[in-house]
This record gives sequence, C-alpha cells and structure tokens, in this order.
Amino acid sequence: MSETDTAKGVTGEDEVVDLCRELIRIDTSNYGDHSGPGERKAAEYVAEKLAEVGLEPQIFESHPGRASTVARIEGEDPSRPALLIHGHTDVVPANADDWTHHPFSGEIADGCVWGRGAVDMKDMDAMTLAVVRDRMRSGRKPPRDIVLAFLADEEAGGTYGAKHLVREHPGLFEGVTEAIGEVGGFSFTVNEKLRLYLVETAEKGMHWMRLTVDGTAGHGSMTNDDNAITELCEAVARLGRHKWPVRVTKTVRAFLDELSDALGTELDPENMDETLAKLGGIARMIGTTLRNSAAPTQLGAGYKVNVIPGQATAHVDGRFLPGYEEEFLADLDRILGPRVRREDVHADKALETDFDGRLVDAMQTALSAEDPIARAVPYMLSGGTDAKSFDDLGIRCFGFAPLKLPPELDFAGMFHGVDERVPVDGLKFGVRVLDRFLDAS
Repeated sequence: MSETDTAKGVTGEDEVVDLCRELIRIDTSNYGDHSGPGERKAAEYVAEKLAEVGLEPQIFESHPGRASTVARIEGEDPSRPALLIHGHTDVVPANADDWTHHPFSGEIADGCVWGRGAVDMKDMDAMTLAVVRDRMRSGRKPPRDIVLAFLADEEAGGTYGAKHLVREHPGLFEGVTEAIGEVGGFSFTVNEKLRLYLVETAEKGMHWMRLTVDGTAGHGSMTNDDNAITELCEAVARLGRHKWPVRVTKTVRAFLDELSDALGTELDPENMDETLAKLGGIARMIGTTLRNSAAPTQLGAGYKVNVIPGQATAHVDGRFLPGYEEEFLADLDRILGPRVRREDVHADKALETDFDGRLVDAMQTALSAEDPIARAVPYMLSGGTDAKSFDDLGIRCFGFAPLKLPPELDFAGMFHGVDERVPVDGLKFGVRVLDRFLDAS
C-alpha cells in the first residue's frame, strides 16, 4: 500500500479481494514430501504487507522453502491475555485441466474469486491482512495484544509450520490464551428470518496410517493361499464398508439442539438421514461428526503381472471423535484382523471446548451487527487444523473465519475440491465482521 493509497483512504474492504487474488497466484501446493514450490514466497509476501504498515514480522523457515510469518500487534491493554489469529498459506495440489478457471489465476468470475485456497484458507489470510493493515494505517489499536501467524504445512499435519513454531519458538505466543482460525464462522441460511453461523469448537483427531500384510511370494500362475494382496484387500474392504456407531459428543449435541430449534423439529441422532438432507452441502461436514471414520485412500503392491508379491500395503485416513480414541483403535484392530499390521504415518489429538465466554459473545455481536438474522452456533469439524498444535500451549481455539454465503453455494464441497471459489461480497463481509470482532474481544 503506497502513501498515495493511504491518503485516498483505502480500506480493508477495498483491498481484501486483491490480497486474496495475489495470495492465490502464489502456488503453495503441499504434496507432503517437500516436492512442492514451498511457502517461502507466500511468507515473504505476507511479511511485506505487514511491514508496509509498520509491523515487524519475522519469517521462520523450518526446512528450505517451508516458511511461516509471525507478527505481534500491541494492544491498548497489554496486561490482558493476548489473542492469536492463525492461518495457513499452503494448499492441496490442483489439476488445472479439471477446473473452469485456472486454480492459480485468482480470476474473478460470477461474483467470486476462483482458485486453490479460495476457501482453504487464503480467504481468511486475506481478510486478516486487510483488517490489520486498515487498523494500522488508521492508528486503531486492538483492545489487547494480537499475535498473527501465517503458517506453512497445515495440509500435511503442520510438522513444518505450527508444530515447528510451538516446539522451537513457543515464546512467540507468550501470554496468548485464545485463538481463532479456519473452518468456522460460515453461514447456513435456514430461512428468511434466520441464518446460522457455524463456529468450530471441536475437531476430530486423526490417525493417518499405513496397513501392511506379508504373504508368500510366488509365480502368478501357481495356486497361492497366502496372497498378501488378497488378505489386505479383504481387510480394507471390511474397513471401508464398516458402519461406525453413532457417538454424540458435547459439541454435536449442542449443534443438534440449535438445529432442532431452527428447523422446528426434534432431531434423532440415530436417524439423521432426513435431517442431513435438509442441510445441503454442509451435510457431508456434519454427518461424519456423529461417528468415528476410517477411509481407505491408497493401495500398493507388486511389480509385475505374473509375480505374486510378498507384501501389500494400504493407507487409511482415520478420524476419531473427542473422547473416543481408544474405542476407535480397538474397533480398527478388530475389523482389520490379526494379519494386518498398522502403523501411524501421522497422528494427532481431538479437540473440544465450550461455546461460551467473552470471545464467543464478541463473535455473536460482530455477526449480528452485519447480519441482523445471524445466530452463532457451535459445531465440530470432521477434519483437523493447526489448532491442535496451539492447544499444546494451553491456547483455547475456535474456528472463526466469517463468511456470509449464498444458500446455493456448496461451500463444504469446495474444500480440497474442484472450482474452489469465495464470493467477493463474502470477503468484504468477513473484513467488516473481523474488524468488529477485534473491538469486542
């Protein structure tokens, strides 16, 4: 932002769309093996935007190209506990041939900014930058200190981003007691009188695992009753088709109560098909928070068509509800059977916090000021975020990246999907809400 732009009174709403587009154009694809272009360029971009308005950002590189940016804003009352706003700059890969608009173009079409990361989560990164830059230019201090963290590697578990900072540089988060991050604060329109905004207060834990079966190698033309591929495929099929039991956690119970009130009907967790049908795209996100889950995602075995291999492997994305990890692992071993060895590729805890306190009140206040029919409600995320790392420091984490969405937009379906996009009006709405939220928090 130049001095001329500042003199013209450029606001956060004015620049949030360009910030989002510019971030999308930086390819930060994370393949999980350091083969992507890396997040260094995005970290430098963020640092430049923060330094332009007088902040002193620091860049931390945990591995060549894997960089995160952190800055601290002084608040009016430094004696108060600080607030963390965190977002990740990496994205999952995208195949341009599958997209209507190139995934790294940041193109504007049909009232939306298109591109990989538009909802996961360069939209929130851009909104945060826009709000912070506006407040710094106008000299409006937040009520308390704010720590900003723009992180690498979230899409592969955060080892080279949030986990690295928490482990190696915990002093960056000194005094922080609460945090907001991704996948929360988005709207679900019930009717013309009520719009729910889902705030993440819980998320499932994860066991990304490798399954291995050893068998007897041999010629493909021979009878072989100890075929590793056969044994593994039977186990994976059992796992993939398993119907996990319903387990209603505190957060899910609260969400169902809110939804029951909104829809004017009593909801039975054991019979949710009819209710989920009314939720449109977010049903996929909500439905899986009623159960543990284990999705087979990869298979590997063999090197020649006429050779029976001595080993076969599979990878599984396992997710467990807060409080149900032991049950999940016991069920997993029972389903797989004694021949299958399992080992974690990446594991992390589940999280859950109460939906109360001053921060929650600030969310509702900010949302209502911009949308009179807004009601903030708690929900559980079926995936995971960098909040897991910050929880290790005792920080209470929420998902709050506010977006007012058109009812017809399949928001949940765009996470890691094709044609990811965010409404221009939604970005500007998010800037206004975040700005109010900081004042009320």
